[in-house]
Amino acid sequence: MERKLATVLFVDLVDHTQLVTGADPEVVRRRVTTFFDGVSRCIETHGGTVEKFAGDAVMAAFGVPQSHEDDAERAIRAALAILEQVHELELDARIGVEAGEVVVDEADSTFATGEAVNVAARLQQAARPGEILIGEAAHRLTRGAIEVESAGPLELRGFRDPIAAFRPLSAHGGVHRLGTIAAPFIGREAELDLLHNTLQRTIRDRRPHVFTVYGEPGVGKSRLVREFLAGAEGITTLAGRALPYGEGVTYWPLAEMVKSAAGITDDDPIETAREKLLECCGEEAIAELLGLASGVLESVEGERGQPEIAWAAREFVDELADVQPLVLVFEDIHWAEEPLLELIDHLAQWVRERSLLILCLARPELLDVRPGWGGGRVRSTAIELEPLPRDESEQLADALLQDAELPAAARAHLLDTSEGNPLYVEETVRMVLESGDGAHDRIPDTLQALIAARIDRLPGSSKILLQRASVLGRVFAGSALADLSPDFGDDLEDALDDLLVRDLLTRETRSGFSGDIAYRFKHVLIREVAYSALSKSSRAEYHQKFAEWLRVRADKELLEIRAYHLDHATQLLAELDGRPPLELAQTAAHVLEVAGKRALSREASQSARKLLLRAVELEPTLERRYNAARAAWKLGDLATAAGEMSSVADEAEQEGNHRIHGRALTALADATISREGDVQRATQYADQALAVLDPDDFVGRFGALDTRSLTACYAGNLSLAQEYETEAVDVARKAERKDLESKAVLELAAIHMSRLEEDKAEPLIARACELAEASGSILARAEAARAKGELHRLRNEYDEAEEWLSKALDLFTETGSKWGIAHTSKVLGRVASSTGDAHRAEKLFRESIRLLAPMQERGTLCESQRLLAQLLLAEGRVDEAEKFALAARETVSAEDVTSRATTRLALAEVRAAQGRDDEAESLFREALDIVRGTEQCRIDLELLPSYAQFLRDRGRDDDAAEFEARLAERAPSAA
Repeated sequence: MERKLATVLFVDLVDHTQLVTGADPEVVRRRVTTFFDGVSRCIETHGGTVEKFAGDAVMAAFGVPQSHEDDAERAIRAALAILEQVHELELDARIGVEAGEVVVDEADSTFATGEAVNVAARLQQAARPGEILIGEAAHRLTRGAIEVESAGPLELRGFRDPIAAFRPLSAHGGVHRLGTIAAPFIGREAELDLLHNTLQRTIRDRRPHVFTVYGEPGVGKSRLVREFLAGAEGITTLAGRALPYGEGVTYWPLAEMVKSAAGITDDDPIETAREKLLECCGEEAIAELLGLASGVLESVEGERGQPEIAWAAREFVDELADVQPLVLVFEDIHWAEEPLLELIDHLAQWVRERSLLILCLARPELLDVRPGWGGGRVRSTAIELEPLPRDESEQLADALLQDAELPAAARAHLLDTSEGNPLYVEETVRMVLESGDGAHDRIPDTLQALIAARIDRLPGSSKILLQRASVLGRVFAGSALADLSPDFGDDLEDALDDLLVRDLLTRETRSGFSGDIAYRFKHVLIREVAYSALSKSSRAEYHQKFAEWLRVRADKELLEIRAYHLDHATQLLAELDGRPPLELAQTAAHVLEVAGKRALSREASQSARKLLLRAVELEPTLERRYNAARAAWKLGDLATAAGEMSSVADEAEQEGNHRIHGRALTALADATISREGDVQRATQYADQALAVLDPDDFVGRFGALDTRSLTACYAGNLSLAQEYETEAVDVARKAERKDLESKAVLELAAIHMSRLEEDKAEPLIARACELAEASGSILARAEAARAKGELHRLRNEYDEAEEWLSKALDLFTETGSKWGIAHTSKVLGRVASSTGDAHRAEKLFRESIRLLAPMQERGTLCESQRLLAQLLLAEGRVDEAEKFALAARETVSAEDVTSRATTRLALAEVRAAQGRDDEAESLFREALDIVRGTEQCRIDLELLPSYAQFLRDRGRDDDAAEFEARLAERAPSAA
């Protein structure tokens, strides 16, 4: 079977019963035969095919078996001619016409099924005698060629919603095969000059620049870039295209660039690829991360995500651009996932003193998902390729036509319809030149119809091969197509050459497989139209075959692509048969799971979530459900993650799966304290996790211990928190995870700083810095720098604090860690406030709040809110201060000892400024009561001076002296 865009016509003889009643049978037969002959002649004259006669009705199809670019127009012209023919016989008929996708036999049979058939039949039944009704699709395809009037939405039998219908009134207003053509580059001089000038400025200034070319499909984005690169000398060019699959191929363009630079083919053994990558990158850490992103390597230590990959990409690009100017071409970024767009932003911002031009090609849809793309960047240029002006379209058409003769009216119509889109012009002229029937008096209004008609004119073998190739993607390996086409044998090369000559395919300069030739569909729409013509059963078959080919040739490297094709096959067969075959579903689920876990390791959490959910849908297992919930957690969807983790924990307990049970309980503990601030319940979950996890499950136990330490800190029990974090350090060492060990050591340092034990915290922070450097984790380095800056702040060493905190902020910004940026901005704000820069402090606090507000973690947000309130109060902006002090009180967890005290302090100071002394004093005392008896010594350094000042301002010197004495006892230097 084959799917086609076709137009269906039904014509029915009116009052047939009255015609035959009482009439001579021979006369009736003669008139009816004349009617059928006339109808058939009209249909065939306009290029249609009579599909069947049923009583006094005729069904015809236009575009079956041979598509034309104007099948809908032909059908309506045939309908108008049929009415004239019928009237000459002194008879009447009613006609219905509709266009749409139909399914036909692959042989020469015209038997078609599809919604268009049903709509056309119902329109015919609804038409009055002597009337033609056409559907919305037929009208859309003939707009400008057929004059119509609305027949109003019609209630048709078998359709729930009204169907738009139109009544054709008239048709407005004849070329031979001339040979092959090649499109020249015409126009775009200004855009080309701008590209060259931008490259020269990039080279001169040694600063990165992002240049985005927007344009509709076929407007000439790729051609402009090809011309630019052909004229640029002394540069290195790497190119990659974002795939439209959207799942598990987050860094595909980067992978293409890395493999090209390193000379890696997709069928290289892992060790060979690793050696090539290491030789290209120089540093092992960079090579491993780029290997993870490109699929060359399966994993590296721990879970390295978007921040680390971005860092590695920057180092990779920096090295290449140090040799000579570098141009990175990212094609089709409107299909890119968010991490890739962030990576491009990252390169533009963090590559320094290098001649780097990042060239992005995109459809305008990119701005639907990233409205601010390029808008906030100084060195950024964006242009939109408009359709060619009329005179340049004429030059292009003339160049394509070469010496061919084309009537002036047909030439003008070609230019009107193509509307300056170079691909429209090229494909339209090509259709005219390749057509031998001379029936091209109009150009279709949709490129899909144009391309479908052109594909249908291919020799049978070429058409079949093009359709099979469409399953493989925009770019495909010749050997993959050969695997899908064993029936071609030695004729495969001839069929491919035919497609190359006809310019439907082009050869790629580089293949991902050694010794192979790669091909590319000249335009993505050519591939889409070819794919749409395949029946769903054929698509499923070829997707499975290609997935098997990928398994044999490059299973690990192209696992995500294999997962896509297996999943697509299961969806198609489920649609056809109600469910996919069990073995296929199991295989697809396994591959989707592995792809999802790889996406998790790269922190491409959105893709991971989709992949893992699909694996669960096909074959639910506990492991898959846990990882799907984990992906939701990483996406910040805490409510969904908590719900799913609860179910996972219950099932894991029933199955006796300690590893997943313990991890799910840890996740529930994190969710409970982050979202609800329920320390008691979070503690119960963490304790249960520790009881469940096996002693040698070091990574699992680390997570539970770290969370248990957190709950103890929330409750103000620092000694207990220290015990758990000390044990966490031990299990991190046993797991040989320096990044985890660094995290635990920093937590221990934070506990000591809360006790005013800076001397004990200092060596721990130094150790964490060493561990972070050794782990290769940029996030660990950022956290260590932030902690060091905080230590200097506590010691009033503000210059050193500013230096380390700024370093931390740069690292967090480089990684894109919003929480890290927000937390560091808060601490920098405190430094600015202490040094008298209130304006900068306010900006930093507000930035912290802006980043934290969408998150569901309470602790840092309430602190940023209360600090801003205190700053505004010091500026005399009491009403604004009250707003943020109240917001902090609403945000703070009911069991967060530290922040419950500090948020009361901020509101107490506001109430004091408002003259509401009783409320203020009550809040001061509440704050002191909260921390009394806890180990949170440092909070007293904020509470006691403020309360003492409040008392002195009101003449209560003796009471104030009591608190000042307590402060002197707590920290003599602060008294």
